Amino acid sequence: MILEMKVPSPGESITEVEIATWLVEDGDYVEKDQPIAEVDSDKATLELPAEESGIITLKAEEGDAVAVGAVVCLIDMDAEKPAGSNQSSTAAKSPEKSVSPNAVKSKTETATTYATGTASPAAKKILAEKGMDTNAIKGTGKAGRITKDDAVKGVPSMGSIPVDGDRGTERKKLSMLRRKVAQRLVAVKSETAMLTTFNEVNMQPIFDLRTAHKEDFKTKHGVGLGFMSFFTLAVVRALKMYPDVNSMLDGDFQIKNNFQDISIAVSGPKGLMVPVIRNAEKLSFRGVESEVKRLALRARDGQITVDEMTGGTFTITNGGVFGSMLSTPILNPPQSGILGMHNIVNRPMAVDGAVVIQPIMYVALSYDHRVIDGRESVGFLVAVKEALENPQEFLMDNNVLKALEL
Repeated sequence: MILEMKVPSPGESITEVEIATWLVEDGDYVEKDQPIAEVDSDKATLELPAEESGIITLKAEEGDAVAVGAVVCLIDMDAEKPAGSNQSSTAAKSPEKSVSPNAVKSKTETATTYATGTASPAAKKILAEKGMDTNAIKGTGKAGRITKDDAVKGVPSMGSIPVDGDRGTERKKLSMLRRKVAQRLVAVKSETAMLTTFNEVNMQPIFDLRTAHKEDFKTKHGVGLGFMSFFTLAVVRALKMYPDVNSMLDGDFQIKNNFQDISIAVSGPKGLMVPVIRNAEKLSFRGVESEVKRLALRARDGQITVDEMTGGTFTITNGGVFGSMLSTPILNPPQSGILGMHNIVNRPMAVDGAVVIQPIMYVALSYDHRVIDGRESVGFLVAVKEALENPQEFLMDNNVLKALEL
C-alpha cells in the first residue's frame, strides 16, 4: 500500500511552505515518526515526521514552495526493512563508473568557434547595465557563448585584481522565514510612525541582589537568576501604568489588551525567533526565568512552534549579548512598542554629590507614534528605569525572599 504524505497546516493563515532540507534520500527506508524533512513557513521552521514506515519516494525538491495539503512524498508501507544495519543513502547508491581522464578532457574542452565569447542579446543588455566587457565573462553556453545566466552571475571588477586569494561568490536563496522577516521589517518603516526614545539604567541594585541570592535561587529552582526576569517584570508594571503601549491598531480601531504577553527576541539557527511568554503578569521571578529558558532552548534547537511565537503584545530584545551599546529596535508588528536592552558598561556617575563608577545600561523604546504619544512613551521608559534601579521596592514589595520564593 502506498501512503501519500501531504503537507500539514503549520497554523492559521499559512497556505504555503518551502522544503528547506530533506533529511532522507529518495529510496531510503524510513521509520514511523522519523523526521524526514525540515519545512519553512513564513513564521517558523518545522520538522516533518514520517507518518508510517516504508520506502520513501520524494515528490518535491529542496527549495520548492508547496501548498498546504500537497503531496510531498510517497511511502511504500508494504516494502520490507532492509536486512542489516540502518540503510544509508550512500549504500543505496550504485557505484560510480570510472571515467578515464581523456574522456573527461574531451567532454570539458570546447572547440573555439566564432560564437565563443559572443553574448546573447539579453546578456549584452545586462553586461551593459553592469558596465562589463564580454572579455571579463567566460561563457557556458553552446560553443562558449555567453548566456543571460552568465551575465547575471558576472561580478564587475572592483579596482585592480589581486594576484592571489579567493574571489569566489555564493548565490543562495533566502529561506521563506527570512524573506517574510525582510518584508515585515520593510513594512514597519513604511506603514508605521516609528520613533525611539532612550534612557540609562544604573544596574548596581540588580547586581547586588543577584550576588546575594543567585546561588540559592539556582539551587532551589534549577534556573539562574538573570536580568530577563527583572526586565520582564519591570515591563509588565510599566504596561499596566501606560496601557496604550500595550495596545495595537486594527484599521481605524485601537485594541487595548488587559493582559501582558511578552515576546522575547531570540537568535536561532534559522534567524531571529520571537517566542511569547504568556500572561507574564501572573509570573514570578522563578516563573519568568523558567519560561525564558524553555523557550530559548526550543528556539535554538529548531523545535519552536508557530503558536509559541504568535500573539505577543510587547517585545523585549537584548542586543547586549552581542556587545551592542545602543540601537533603535524595530517594531514587531502589529505591536506598538519594543524595548531594547544593551550591554552593561562601567561609567562614571554622580551619586550623592560624588563621582562613582557604576554599571550602566542604555535602554531604548521604539514605539508607534500613531498610537503612543510622547508623554506615554517617555513615562513608560522612566517607569521601567525606576523599577530596575529600585527592584526591591517596585518589583519585590520590599520582601526579597518572598519574591524570589526562597
